[in-house]
Amino acid sequence: MTDKQLLTYEPAPGHAPARVRGEAPAFIELPKPDMSSGAPLMKALALRASAREFSDAPLTPAALGALLWAADGINRPRTGGRTAPSAHAFNEIDVYAVLPNGVYRYDAPTHRLVLKRASDARNLTGYQDFVGDAPLDLVYVVNMSRLLEMPAQQRDIFSAVAAGARAQNVALFCASEGLGCVVRGWINHRSLSDALKLNEDELPILAQTVGAVGTTLSSLAD
Repeated sequence: MTDKQLLTYEPAPGHAPARVRGEAPAFIELPKPDMSSGAPLMKALALRASAREFSDAPLTPAALGALLWAADGINRPRTGGRTAPSAHAFNEIDVYAVLPNGVYRYDAPTHRLVLKRASDARNLTGYQDFVGDAPLDLVYVVNMSRLLEMPAQQRDIFSAVAAGARAQNVALFCASEGLGCVVRGWINHRSLSDALKLNEDELPILAQTVGAVGTTLSSLAD
């Protein structure tokens, strides 16, 4: 019986946000998703994979809007229900879109992006070399103030499940639309919190890089 192989990481140097590229409007109105687009669900499941080489080509507004709606959009307007589950509908996960022209929070009820900081903080969303070059890095943030009615011992596990559900929604959307993505947990929580201008009761727990797959064959993982 062999010892379990564990990943080991060397400490990485700190980084500062890069200068914003282009204008950073206070709000970005997103197009409504096209419900008839994309591959069927079973085909998307068959194509789902992790990519680690990305083109720097920006996502179209239509792709960005559909991707964020898939992650955590309103799919039942009458009740405010979301595309991803959350225990007791606390909706404790906020989705941040880290773009070349700024850091934005996705506001599901209005289906738009709200500017948090006019800087290019993509290089702060992880230690991998591709995070600063891909057109979009998503960050999943737990707002702990929304979980005060949940027993303390359950908050970590339920928020992790909610973040994972949103990341999987994005992964299936990317597979359906021919985009690449990879979920990443190797982040500097403090520096990323500062880059996203988070409060003390907000914690980034997961990141996800999205973009067109690069011209060379992408690395794939489970």
